Amino acid sequence: QVLLAESGGGLVQPGGSLTLSCAASESIFSGYPMAWFRESQGRQRERVASITPSGMAEYVASATGRFTISRDNAKNTLTLQMNSLKVEDTGVYYCNRDPNPHYAMAAWGKGTLVTVSS
Repeated sequence: QVLLAESGGGLVQPGGSLTLSCAASESIFSGYPMAWFRESQGRQRERVASITPSGMAEYVASATGRFTISRDNAKNTLTLQMNSLKVEDTGVYYCNRDPNPHYAMAAWGKGTLVTVSS
């Protein structure tokens, strides 16, 4: 039972890159806008990027130009390509449905830890 499973995190130096992946159950993924969220120490979980089923993407200002969100609707997977990483990108990254009052979020996965440090 997959539900939501994030992977790809790790330790990277400032300026480096990482690619995060999210495997989702079809019932969670298919037909829904999806998003990546980040939970940093001392801060609430925030949405970093989102993507509609048709591929339209939005980013938080701090991620614009550095992160790219994509999805494979055939494989029910979500990806976040992160370039030019900064120390402030450090946190646990989660995937889930993009919040909307018309449907419920899925149960959160375990997330994947990204640490940007020299």
